[in-house]
Amino acid sequence: MAADFYEVLGVAKTASQDEIKKAYHKLALKYHPDRNKGDKAAEEKFKDVSHAYEILGDPDKRAKYDRFGESAFQGAASSGGGAGYQDPMDIFNQMFGGGGQDIFGDLFGRSGRGGRGHSGRNDGADLRYDLQITFDESVFGVDREISFQKDVPCGTCGGSGCEPGTGKRTCPQCGGAGMVATSNGFFSVRQPCPRCRGNGELIEKPCRKCGGTGMVKESRKLPVHIPAGVDTGSRLRVAGEGEPGRKGGNNGDLYIFINVRKSEVFLRDDYNLLCEVVVPVTTAALGGTIEIPTIHGLTRMKLPAGTQSGALLRVRGQGVPSLRGGTPGDLHVRVIVETAQKLTSEQKALLEKLNASLSATNQPMMQEFKRNSARYMREPETK
Repeated sequence: MAADFYEVLGVAKTASQDEIKKAYHKLALKYHPDRNKGDKAAEEKFKDVSHAYEILGDPDKRAKYDRFGESAFQGAASSGGGAGYQDPMDIFNQMFGGGGQDIFGDLFGRSGRGGRGHSGRNDGADLRYDLQITFDESVFGVDREISFQKDVPCGTCGGSGCEPGTGKRTCPQCGGAGMVATSNGFFSVRQPCPRCRGNGELIEKPCRKCGGTGMVKESRKLPVHIPAGVDTGSRLRVAGEGEPGRKGGNNGDLYIFINVRKSEVFLRDDYNLLCEVVVPVTTAALGGTIEIPTIHGLTRMKLPAGTQSGALLRVRGQGVPSLRGGTPGDLHVRVIVETAQKLTSEQKALLEKLNASLSATNQPMMQEFKRNSARYMREPETK
């Protein structure tokens, strides 16, 4: 018979999620394989408490377990920890924030699985550059030259940080390891040496130009190509143009964040564009050919007779080019019908004559409005 998960963790069925978490925390440390070398019983116990916590530590899974028992989780795909369960080490890493990166070294005084011990090698930091471009440049692409400052190895000391003619010596506190360990019970936590700041070496006489850092600021000009189709929030990566790595580490990258100034004509929605075109009431009523703006210049299109204000027309392929090389978006044209103003007496007379000649057939939208709102348009009853 399968063991009861509550009994495995040593908690009551009414235990809170916080109590379940604390129980697993205590047992996982107690039975961890790194503390029980060669002890198969402890290893099995570690698996049992991990599986129990995987279920009871999740409120949804816990509710299902309370109702159906362990059978509710049988037959699911396994990832190395038994039928339907995660690998116990993955659960442990999630709890302690290790993520497979030196969590075992921090807890048990050795380098972590899949990680690396201290080597002094440091990758350079990434840099950010904010670039503002026009709407047209975002649509068609543009070549720009950007200027920014970055760290480069000091020319005086060659990046060593030492005044020419001097050198470095091994840090006496960490013995050149760059890390020191502090113990608390069975815990052994490794951290960068406070004296050499993790370098493992001490500079005898700092370079006067760089102050011992080995780096100086330098202005850098870089040509970059902004591809067609970028939008505000787009991010371009230039590999290796960030801060330089130390002691054989890789250079960081430069990330260019794009900000596009708004267009006075077009509104962008993904790869589609929207614009408004104003037409006189006569053209809207009679139909005709109108000119509309596109990103490639003016073009003509037919306006159907009886077009209403707010109507949307679509021009295929006149939107923004796709960054992925696919089909460009479309241009959507919203028609705005302008009512004539400052009419002359003659113009007023013509409109009055036209209005008198209109029938219900000529104004279907008005007739529908009257039908829908008829009950609200009665004279109010007097009491």
